[in-house]
Amino acid sequence: MHELLSALEAPQAQHPQLAAGDTVKVHVRIVEGDRERTQIFQGVIIRYRGGGNNANFTVRRVASHGVGVERTFLLKSPRVEKIEVVRHAKVRRAQLYYLRDARGKAARLKERRG
Repeated sequence: MHELLSALEAPQAQHPQLAAGDTVKVHVRIVEGDRERTQIFQGVIIRYRGGGNNANFTVRRVASHGVGVERTFLLKSPRVEKIEVVRHAKVRRAQLYYLRDARGKAARLKERRG
């Protein structure tokens, strides 16, 4: 248990400032058997919860055939290699659950300038 706590308190990679509405690319380390590879999950952050070591965020993207896929990541997880912010959107809520029901142009978010 001490190794796990020390791994969490060890200096992690610095991630950019995240907020709901940001479009991000999350580089995730995937382990398949004895091999490791990096997979990129790109989508909109629909929820960000800060809480020190327990900070997490949920990213939603629309996969093939219009199927929505959501994935929750721990911000300080060793599996998350890098987070790139593609764009910032202007939103007025902390949780963007309404995007689950929106389709097409209704699911677009206006970009935040400057």
